[in-house]
Amino acid sequence: MAKLYFYYSAMNAGKTTTLLQSAHNYRERGMRVLVLAPALDHRAGPGMVASRIGLQAEALAFRRDDDLLALVEADIAAHGRLHCVLVDEAQFLSRAQVWQLSEVVDAVGVPVLCYGLRTDFRGELFEGSLSLLAWADEIQEIKTICHSGSKATMTVRVDERGRAVQDGPQVEIGGNERYVSVSRAEFKRVMRGEGRIEPLQPPLPLG
Repeated sequence: MAKLYFYYSAMNAGKTTTLLQSAHNYRERGMRVLVLAPALDHRAGPGMVASRIGLQAEALAFRRDDDLLALVEADIAAHGRLHCVLVDEAQFLSRAQVWQLSEVVDAVGVPVLCYGLRTDFRGELFEGSLSLLAWADEIQEIKTICHSGSKATMTVRVDERGRAVQDGPQVEIGGNERYVSVSRAEFKRVMRGEGRIEPLQPPLPLG
């Protein structure tokens, strides 16, 4: 039975890497997948999703007013049977689009795997994440760690001095230079203005 899945985390937990691995697993078994990605996030280029470790794949870019059920049905009509739909940056989905993806599952019979952030830089739910938490059949956290060593559950937006940003638009595309994953306790500390955020450290050399 097809299901709607929501895999969520803070930043830098490997959501896109996991999505790309899932797509590879399907394709390796001769199955066809459709990767969807929001058009507003074009850091990897139009119609591409890319992970921080260098993996990437083509995707169908969508906008907030697109009907995702119609996009999936059109893809099936053009290319034949579809075995899975994968959605990158699912926090940017609208409420209506999450409902449309549930119809892909319930009416079309294709599983949908969504990957995204749960909360924004103020600790508030994104629209897409709120709807997925309400309607997904299965919900799973992808874990990462804070620089303090504790589990990271929150994402902080930082300025050029490493200070937590308190106000601004909910959506502002950026990577490690703008967002840092922290524990809830660390989130409270930096949002009170107590110190700066330590930058991400480069990976240790292999061997």
